[in-house]
Amino acid sequence: MTPNPTIMQAVERLGYRVTVGDVATQAGLNVAEANQGLLALASDAGGHLQVADTGDIVYLFPKNFRDILRNKYFKIKLQEWGKKIWGVIFYLIRISFGALLIASIALITIAIFLIIAAMNSDRDNDNNSSWGGGGGFFFFPDLFWYFSPGYNTHYQEHRREKSELNFFEAIFSFLFGDGNPNANLEERRWQEIGTVISSNRGAVVAEQISPYLDDIGEKYQQEYEDYMLPVLMRFNGKPQVSPEGQIVYYFPELQISAVKKRRHAIASYLEEFPWRFSAATSGQIMLSAGLGAANLIAALILGNLLRGGIVAAQLGGLVAFVQSIYWLLLAYGVGFLVIPLVRYFWIQWRNTKVVERNRDRISRAKVLSSADENLQNKIAFANQFASEKYIGTENLAYSTEEDLLQQEVKRLEEGSRE
Repeated sequence: MTPNPTIMQAVERLGYRVTVGDVATQAGLNVAEANQGLLALASDAGGHLQVADTGDIVYLFPKNFRDILRNKYFKIKLQEWGKKIWGVIFYLIRISFGALLIASIALITIAIFLIIAAMNSDRDNDNNSSWGGGGGFFFFPDLFWYFSPGYNTHYQEHRREKSELNFFEAIFSFLFGDGNPNANLEERRWQEIGTVISSNRGAVVAEQISPYLDDIGEKYQQEYEDYMLPVLMRFNGKPQVSPEGQIVYYFPELQISAVKKRRHAIASYLEEFPWRFSAATSGQIMLSAGLGAANLIAALILGNLLRGGIVAAQLGGLVAFVQSIYWLLLAYGVGFLVIPLVRYFWIQWRNTKVVERNRDRISRAKVLSSADENLQNKIAFANQFASEKYIGTENLAYSTEEDLLQQEVKRLEEGSRE
């Protein structure tokens, strides 16, 4: 079993010396999972246990523990290689849609030129030809105005916008967007809940946690604070009832830390980010849509020219090839515009739900910010269970870094000096 990457990241962020509560708070992990993961990581990476004189345990890791693990586990090497390879593959997939669009426009345009050239030649040889091809020819300046010298002038304002996406990446972003902005919402949720508990020295009331939860009153009985059950289970919390019958919660494991806490601002509620249509600039979006529309119109014109299959049979070569894949080109042209259109309305619907959930959390946060006397008394009762214990190196009774006999000798020497 390879070490948990989330625990490894938490250990690095916390400075390689941590308690179970530190990791559970930092990573938003279940306390039992954090404890088991730290034991496994210490065993595999050459970590040490430090026991405080209070009996609390601190885990100390070497700063090169990733190198130790990498040499020990071939699977970790494969995972790192896999991430790099997949990064390259996914980038190629992203730029392929832009390349396909350019290839589609090029194939369709060349085929139309060849057909028009052949028909114009036939018209010169036969004045009675029924072909009226002039209208089709004048389409091409419209089709390729994006590539004309005037393009830079027309889009100079849009080009001033900064974008981290190149042309091909912008095409992919226009088609499929840029991923779920809330993909790590659950991770953020538990990290923020853990931070709130830790900032309140391990003792809270339900109203302090509710702005970070969802579906309160739907999945759980809000009156009886059933929604706190998952929080208690994850962080090994304990409820306590006040003389007035109010419930508060304290979390012993989160009250012990090997890291000196730095007070910083905490978000008053869990904010869910709205979905964006695309990270491309407005100029890149207009360019993508314009090219997609030009591609589809050109494909429809080509389909009209290829009707019956006689022209393709006569000309052969590239025209015959385009005829054979025409329905693929048309499907790509339709999909290029339909997919972003459907995605646009889907995003609007999703964002209305995001706004509703954020509004619910904000309303719960307002209850806390304008606490009435009843809630203030409840918070005051919770503060009776608040505690914060920092374990420094001077508080250690035993460490696996050194032999027990050596530690006893040091302790005796320190005692004699005093």
